[in-house]
Amino acid sequence: MADFAQARRMMVDGQIRTSDVTELNVLAAFDEVQRERFVPERWQPIAYLDRDVPVQESGARCLLKPMVLAKLIQTAVVGEGDRVLDVGCATGYSAAILSKLGRSVVALEEDAALAESAARTLGSVGSGNVRVVTGKLADGWPREAPYHVILLNGSTEVAPQSLLDQLSPDGGRLVAVVGRAPIGRGTVYRRSGTHVSSHPEFDAVAPLLPGFSKPPAFVF
Repeated sequence: MADFAQARRMMVDGQIRTSDVTELNVLAAFDEVQRERFVPERWQPIAYLDRDVPVQESGARCLLKPMVLAKLIQTAVVGEGDRVLDVGCATGYSAAILSKLGRSVVALEEDAALAESAARTLGSVGSGNVRVVTGKLADGWPREAPYHVILLNGSTEVAPQSLLDQLSPDGGRLVAVVGRAPIGRGTVYRRSGTHVSSHPEFDAVAPLLPGFSKPPAFVF
């Protein structure tokens, strides 16, 4: 039987700490949340490897590799009083991490089976400040906006304008991997009033989320 506790410690010490993730609350959250609980049984043996882990048989949706997710969350600087929108929560692992850092989390998923799995697993691990909702990822969840932090749980090829509009005008942050593999950058968007700025923070690749690809180019 796999020693998931040891694998989790090795993930934190060998993948996350060594990638310049130094915030103690972020490290503690990754050390506490049992990643294997959010992975289908057949993929549990690879839950803690340095890779994106599939959560669907098709492989279309994954848990982000631990290093990328940790760096995005550290870049977002989630405070204890923050309201967070987790876009593309999949089975809920990222929402469980965020729930230990912020006040409340809205976990958005457009795949009904994934949303059901997320709600069930989050309930079983005691993430009581997370609410799973179902809807188009690119639309966000405007009915509960504004949010202090929005995490895009994957990559985007375009500026996610609908999500940026849902940020708090008083310093709201959106973090995402911008670009398609093999080239991408972990990027933070910050909103001040009606102005939004963006800044690339680190090299990263992640699976492209549904609804965040570039429109097809017109060809003569």
